Amino acid sequence: MTFYRLHDRYPGFPDPREAEPNGLLAMGGDLSPQRLLNAYARGIFPWFSEGDPPLWHCPDPRLVLFPNEFHVPRKLEKTLRKSPYEIRFDSNFQGVMEGCALIQRPGQRGTWITQDMRKAYHRMHRLGFAHSVEAWEGDDLVGGLYGIALGGVFFGESMFHRAPDASKAALVSLVRFLQMKGFDLVDCQQDTPHMRRFGARLLSRDEFLDRLDRSLEQRETLQGPWTRVAQDSLHGDL
Repeated sequence: MTFYRLHDRYPGFPDPREAEPNGLLAMGGDLSPQRLLNAYARGIFPWFSEGDPPLWHCPDPRLVLFPNEFHVPRKLEKTLRKSPYEIRFDSNFQGVMEGCALIQRPGQRGTWITQDMRKAYHRMHRLGFAHSVEAWEGDDLVGGLYGIALGGVFFGESMFHRAPDASKAALVSLVRFLQMKGFDLVDCQQDTPHMRRFGARLLSRDEFLDRLDRSLEQRETLQGPWTRVAQDSLHGDL
């Protein structure tokens, strides 16, 4: 296996098309905002365990959800019509990250959302690039998701739920917001049956990177808190 070791002071990356078949491209470096922005702009994301150096990935193929192909299963649509949760954007980013880190997942020991990752994405949130969508039941945060937005691409990182369909409700609200704002795609990173149920499909790495480049060239990043802009766009239907 061959992969690159990143320079601690230089925030650049090698060509993501040189990644290993499993998606691993490089190791090392830091999680500074500049490095993370450089990574996502090239279709690369960090994924590693506590105690390991940062590992950087660009899988082939890549699971992608096009907002205009989004499909809500009939049973879920029926549930959401009852508005079981209040959906908010960017009101508790830290709570969503903690929920994603602490949730127990089948076949997974521990979490890849390390303390360093939490600190790094909190910085990205304060800079207006990282966003959360939350499902609330009264004063309780019962589900949500978070990710990075650049150009017309939302890079989904993780989601969690403590109540039935709570994370799905957050996802539906997110994608409807992205549709209204003209986003090009949602990067799901890994191939999962869960996201395929909503219409996600695989793209080759080359096609994904080409679409990412075009989106970054043609669309400005919707930077800053999405709390008010999401409410205004969805006319209070959240």
